Amino acid sequence: MKKICAITGSNGYVGGCVKNYFAALGWEIRELTRHPKPGGNTVAFQLGADVASAALAGATALVHCAYDFRPLTKSEIHATNVAGTEKLFRSAHAAGVEKIVCISTISAFDGCRSRYGQAKLAIETIALAHGAQVIRPGLVYGDEPGGMFGKLRAQVRKSSIIPLIGDGSQIQFLVHQEDLCAFVERCAHGDVKFSGKILTAANAQPWPFKKLLLEIARRQNKKIKFVPLPWRLVWLALKFAESCGLKTNFRSDSLLSLIYQNPAPDFSPNTEVGLACRTF
Repeated sequence: MKKICAITGSNGYVGGCVKNYFAALGWEIRELTRHPKPGGNTVAFQLGADVASAALAGATALVHCAYDFRPLTKSEIHATNVAGTEKLFRSAHAAGVEKIVCISTISAFDGCRSRYGQAKLAIETIALAHGAQVIRPGLVYGDEPGGMFGKLRAQVRKSSIIPLIGDGSQIQFLVHQEDLCAFVERCAHGDVKFSGKILTAANAQPWPFKKLLLEIARRQNKKIKFVPLPWRLVWLALKFAESCGLKTNFRSDSLLSLIYQNPAPDFSPNTEVGLACRTF
């Protein structure tokens, strides 16, 4: 039987990794994107807009990686990302898609303060109600990383003077892109029994933010020095820049995710489903 996977957010780092991994295993990929390419197997998709079930017809699996960071207010975030996800999943069910995988974030947990984490938490509730497997990846890295890890590595490469938020004690949990993609593919293929549990895809070894930067520098054979910055001052500066419409490499809401993290991610269900993540 032909394996067809519809993927949202395939132009992003994680979505792109999922697309390439699935394609290498013989899956036919159908990209749901804002900018479909002529002649390609792409479908016009705007998170928050209605999704025609025809866009997902014939797909055996859906991996939802997309998240729109452009909305800033709670109401706009909900209308675009939360309500938009529900529209997508309803269309997937109408189209007969058998397996749905929802990529969330380790920043989503009860009591999280960032709007990103809160939106993902609401999305998780919707996903579980639609029988989707919810996966919370940690900080994703790889040989050619993108996303936040890619930005950190590029920053270390460009400069020996690194700004450090607070004392750098904020804990990170990491997952290699191949380990994440391999498990997502198993879920899409039906090899993982749905239990209704949210899974945290990351190695359980904690990495303080400062130690992580030092390790990134060591692997680049660089010596770096830190300039500690009060996080509240940085947050205010980022909020001001955003209010002026300026684009920054780091968002104020991402800073909240960094400062107020999940104090105790639950890795206990991982062994049961065979979710193994290598040590960084």
